[in-house]
Parts: sequence; structure tokens; C-alpha cells
Amino acid sequence: MTREDILQALREVRHPARQDRDIVDLGMVHDIEIAAGKVTVTLGFPKRRDPLTEYLVGSARAALIRHLPSSVASEVKAIVVEDDKPKKKGLALGLEQLAEVRHIVGIASGKGGVGKSTVAVNLACALARMGYRVGLADADVYGPSVPVMTGTEGAVPAAEPGAEEGQELILPLEKYGVKWMSIGYFANRGQALIWRGPMACNALKQMILQVKWGPLDYLLIDMPPGTGDIHISLVQDIPMEGAVIVTTPQTVALADVEKGVNMFRNENVNRPIFGLVENMAWFTPEAHPDEKYYIFGQDGGAQMARELGIDLLGRIPLVQGIRESGDAGEPVALGSRPDGLAFLELAGRLAEKLG
Repeated sequence: MTREDILQALREVRHPARQDRDIVDLGMVHDIEIAAGKVTVTLGFPKRRDPLTEYLVGSARAALIRHLPSSVASEVKAIVVEDDKPKKKGLALGLEQLAEVRHIVGIASGKGGVGKSTVAVNLACALARMGYRVGLADADVYGPSVPVMTGTEGAVPAAEPGAEEGQELILPLEKYGVKWMSIGYFANRGQALIWRGPMACNALKQMILQVKWGPLDYLLIDMPPGTGDIHISLVQDIPMEGAVIVTTPQTVALADVEKGVNMFRNENVNRPIFGLVENMAWFTPEAHPDEKYYIFGQDGGAQMARELGIDLLGRIPLVQGIRESGDAGEPVALGSRPDGLAFLELAGRLAEKLG
């Protein structure tokens, strides 16, 4: 591998906020070192850390992995070009963008595959239909699905200068009366985000804290499934008011609900659980809307809510239209069918609980 080969690989990495130019043309590749079977690339960021630093570092690492021989190790570093003016810390700056947000609510699940993102997207649309100002941050870094579910796949959020020199703020996309932000807007379709835990945590915080949300009644955060360092980092660094847990009725899913609830109740996290949402509570054929088939078990979510001492906020049926609407980028909560009304009822109960 020569220096030119590495530069060619890095040209695949584009900066979303810089007119879709690659990091080589932008002069962000400050150094390339090839020695002893290892390639080290150093990326430079002008004046202040770019809002997408962690994304660009991760994407550069992925590009090297794709093009380097398997026998060659690689590392990507980031440096910041300092100026002479005192700087605010990125976290404090980001909290300023949340100053006009009334409620920040995490949408979580103990395991994947329970429809957490579907609930989050439709809950956001339902709250907007009720007249609230709503935003949703897709923090499911390894499986961002909000772009597909909202029909915004391929869109790239714009950026604008912030109050400080060299500062950039990301502008969320707006559709269906909701402001959307997702790491999926900055990754190519099918691109795997090869990030370790700390890198993913930092990237997600930047994706929330350096977004110009403006006045919002609700900011929903679609969290990754499970429990781990990403969850703890988000809760500790984002002023999250509490969480809604999503599950399906079967025993294997409910076994993980308790783990998720206990994470938020842990003394180092200490956030209230606003309630449990039982997704796929029953199957209803569209041709026979009055029929219910409990294919995943009956009342599992309700029983778990009672055992854990939390409210059952809503029960969402398994209807073919929910899947079809999600794939088409038109959330079912925008309509007036029974499945859409179930999300409106859920939104009403959450709004009532939060006052």
C-alpha cells in the first residue's frame, strides 16, 4: 500500500456539511504514516472540533479496513487546530441547544426486534398531530432506521454557523411536523459503522447536543436496544427526564424488560420510567379488524408492568399496515385507522403523565 492508495481509499469519506466534498479535498488528512505493517492516518479539524468528528474518524477507519490487506493494521487519529481564543466546552455548548426543550424522553427496549423505533417514530408523529412541537433523535447508532421510516433516506441535513467563531450547528430535517436527526443521514446505505463504545458515545452526544432544535415540547431519543455504556453515557450527559420501555408480550422479550428498567433505576442513572408499551400485543387481520390473535402470548406486558410497579401506557396491535407504512416512509400514526389511533392514545397518556 502506497500513500496514494491510502488517499484514494479515504476519498470515499465525505463531509456531509461541506457540500459533499471528501476529506482529502478538504485538506483534513494531515498525516499518513506507513511503518511495520501498520498504517496510521491523522485527521485535522480546524479551530474547534467538528460536530461530526467521531463519524468522520469512524468512516475513515471503515474505508481503510475495506481497502487494506487483512494483514495490515490501521489506526485513525484526530487532532484539533487550536486558535488563541478561549473556547467553551462542547458539552456546555450543546446544552444551550436544549435550553428550549421542555421534555426529553428516552425510548428504550431491553432487546432488539421489539419495534422500538417503530413506536418512537409513530409516537413522535402522534404528539405532533396533537399540536405539540416535537423532535426525535435517532441514537440507535448501529441500526438507524428513522430515515427509512420517515421517507427521508438520502437527505443530508444542512449546517449553519453558530454563535462562536468556527462553530457549526446541524439543522434537523423537518417532515410530518417533527424535527428528525439520525446518524443514518451521514452514512452511506449499507455502510457499517465500525465504532468502539467511547467513539459511538461521543458521536451520539454530538448528534444531539450540536443540533439546532429550537423550541420543543418533546424531544424523543430512540436509544439503542439493550443496556450498556452508550445508554449510561447518554443519560449522564443529556438531561433526559425519563424513559418509556417498549416490549413484546413473549417471555423471552419480557425477561429483558426488567434489565432495562433496573438500568434506569440504578443509583448511578436514577431516571423514572414513565411506562411500558406492549408492542405487537395481538395480531389483527386488516380484513377482520374485530378479530384478535395473541400469537406472542396474551397480557404479558400488562403483567410485567404490574410486577415492576410501572404504568402500562399503551398496547399496539400487530397489523400489516404498520409495517407497510414504515417501509413506505409514512408512519401509520398519521392516519385514522385503529392502529394509528392506538399511537394517538399512547401519545395522549404520555402527555398527560408529563403534564
